[in-house]
Amino acid sequence: MKIAVVGTGYVGLVTGTCFAETGNKVACVDIDKSKVEKLSGGQITIYEPGLEKIFLRNIKERRLKFTTQLEEAIEDAEIIFLALPTPPGADGSADLKYVLGVADHLGKILKGYKVIVNKSTVPVGTADKVSAAIAKNYTGEYDVVSNPEFLREGVAVDDFMKPDRVVVGTRSERAKKLMSDLYAPFVRQGNPVIFMDERSSELTKYAANSFLATKISFMNEIAQLCERMGADVDMVRRGIGSDDRIGKRFLFPGIGYGGSCFPKDVQALVKSSDEVNYAFEILKAVEKVNANQKLHLVEKIKAYYNGNIAEKQFALWGLAFKPNTDDIREAPALSIIDALTSAGATVTAYDPEAMPNVKAQIGDKIKYAANQYDALQNVDALIIATEWSEFRTPDFEQMDQQLKSNKIIFDGRNLFDVVKMKELGYYYESIGRAGSDR
Repeated sequence: MKIAVVGTGYVGLVTGTCFAETGNKVACVDIDKSKVEKLSGGQITIYEPGLEKIFLRNIKERRLKFTTQLEEAIEDAEIIFLALPTPPGADGSADLKYVLGVADHLGKILKGYKVIVNKSTVPVGTADKVSAAIAKNYTGEYDVVSNPEFLREGVAVDDFMKPDRVVVGTRSERAKKLMSDLYAPFVRQGNPVIFMDERSSELTKYAANSFLATKISFMNEIAQLCERMGADVDMVRRGIGSDDRIGKRFLFPGIGYGGSCFPKDVQALVKSSDEVNYAFEILKAVEKVNANQKLHLVEKIKAYYNGNIAEKQFALWGLAFKPNTDDIREAPALSIIDALTSAGATVTAYDPEAMPNVKAQIGDKIKYAANQYDALQNVDALIIATEWSEFRTPDFEQMDQQLKSNKIIFDGRNLFDVVKMKELGYYYESIGRAGSDR
């Protein structure tokens, strides 16, 4: 098939590259000329494990190309994917100006039947708005389809190539046939392509992410209880996770969720609910719990230092909102940095991928280390904010040499065993587990 993908951000680049990998001819379009030049020259613009290899292969095979010209990209395309940003507004609602702006432009340049697919996460009713925007200037045949993405940063290529399900919102048999053919190579093992109406498809994405965010916040609440009741959240997690009605995933407590999806999608669903006069109280509580949880580790730090952390120096391992990505959107580490520096502390951070993005956002507000051990020089304590694999089994002898008498760790991701840390002589605080006195 011939496909156009409008937008070369995280979703657009993964989508375009993976469709090209199954033999389709894909034209990706973006208004950022510099970005298009980089991509056309084989320079990938996001960090995502496994993506660069197939990106370069498909450029070489000329199945994947990039342009700034929308007309050029869609000229021969049978299907046009809209993978555009939908940032939250001040009131939490999703801003559709980019999606509707492209839809309006499409209406002026479409020739012949096309399927226009909303790949972006959009509020219920967006397919109708896109269709109306196109119809203002185009009277020919077309279908607008909702096809939400369910990509997890860090494993997005595998998620796309081997999806556990594909959700397609359309009532058009013509569009349904094209979408079935397009996704056939990805579901050969029998995972379903689930067809439904457009509005149900749009709500499905918000419902899925909001439910997962709820699981995370619920476990963070349980962790708070464990700390106050003398229970161990790891034991509780295992006990409830073995119930197949609950499942084992998304039950790990920590310092709150971040990223481009959960915070934005929960906000948007709350706002959409308010617009139809329904107060989604559970999700409002989820937002509140998550905001509080991001600062829970800071509360532990301040308690340890009797409320005074002015002039204290901290090492911070991890800046990305999760491992295997350079994404810092809504990252708990940024909330921790703000709280510590506002109280007069200094921070030296290390992250395998996210430091350039943090430096671009906050500049020299903190120091940046060349590696995880360099970050430990002359600090009062170590804080762990992201569960990168290389942080899980560090060289404790090297850490001892750096930390010397300040063998203090505040672990927001529960990476280490409490008993082992006590044996190694550390004061160790984690989430929902007993502390370790030296």
